[in-house]
Amino acid sequence: MYPINGGPVVLSGTAHEGLSQKICNYLGIDIGNADVFKFSNDNTFVKILENVRARDVFIVQPTAEPVNDHIMEMLIMIDAAHRASAGRITAVVPYYSYARTDKKDQPRVPITGRLIADLLETAGADRFLTVDLHAGQVQGFFKVPVDELTAMPMLSKFFKEKELEAPVVVSPDIGSVKRARDFAHFMEAPLAIVEKRRTGNNDSVETHNVIGEVDGRNAILIDDEIATGGTMAAAAQGLRENGARDVFVAAAHGVFPGEAATNLAEMPEISEIVITDTVPLPKHKHHEKIRVLSIAPLIGEAITRIHHGRSVGALFPD
Repeated sequence: MYPINGGPVVLSGTAHEGLSQKICNYLGIDIGNADVFKFSNDNTFVKILENVRARDVFIVQPTAEPVNDHIMEMLIMIDAAHRASAGRITAVVPYYSYARTDKKDQPRVPITGRLIADLLETAGADRFLTVDLHAGQVQGFFKVPVDELTAMPMLSKFFKEKELEAPVVVSPDIGSVKRARDFAHFMEAPLAIVEKRRTGNNDSVETHNVIGEVDGRNAILIDDEIATGGTMAAAAQGLRENGARDVFVAAAHGVFPGEAATNLAEMPEISEIVITDTVPLPKHKHHEKIRVLSIAPLIGEAITRIHHGRSVGALFPD
């Protein structure tokens, strides 16, 4: 790293320019000027159009669809900033998709979450800022400092303001119990768990028992992300079969490949889906049941604290 001068510079990849603009609005600055596009031969080109020498550069790029294109674009942007003598480069990746591949759970499979971390560091990233990793141990894949933000207090505040009668927080599977337990603590509500078994490497799931009291209660299913929605759909059906009243679905990341958003929202068992804008939700995926909260103020405040050398952890008091 070089010595840091001036205020922060926020550069945006093409994955989610709307979120980058909201972050800059919070910071009261303009988005850094850069050209990012593809040539006709599908090669990505990046040129930073302002002086970033000795500046504190934050490059915003969630690994949204198309995931691999956006990862490559991020690497090229980091390299461009590094070669332009940026004082410090922080990779701001609100959604880190390969966090799901965090271990060798089958023979002859990769640990892609570690591979992407290595690539970001090799490109020149000095820090990593993200939101609600699928697996917390992914932080250990990085040798550079990692700040993991969480959308859970924001989501719990949203539901507390709804003043639901007899709420219960539900983990859609055993692996999400810690997150659901913390959410239940924020909500001051009891916890229940849906026992789930996934069949094979596709997205089909088989729901089994509901552990905990949900009969006559308003259930809030909470997870870090919703992809195809298979887990949430099976859990919602199980909850309704066990007597739950309304079922709400909440997550930090709404990935929704293909028709997943519409399919999940049109389920009669689900009353509302609440996500944040860590991943862009295209207009054709909007639905009256889907509510999107902006994560931009939280990321903007984290950027302010990183730039001024203040605690990011203080944003989330125990």
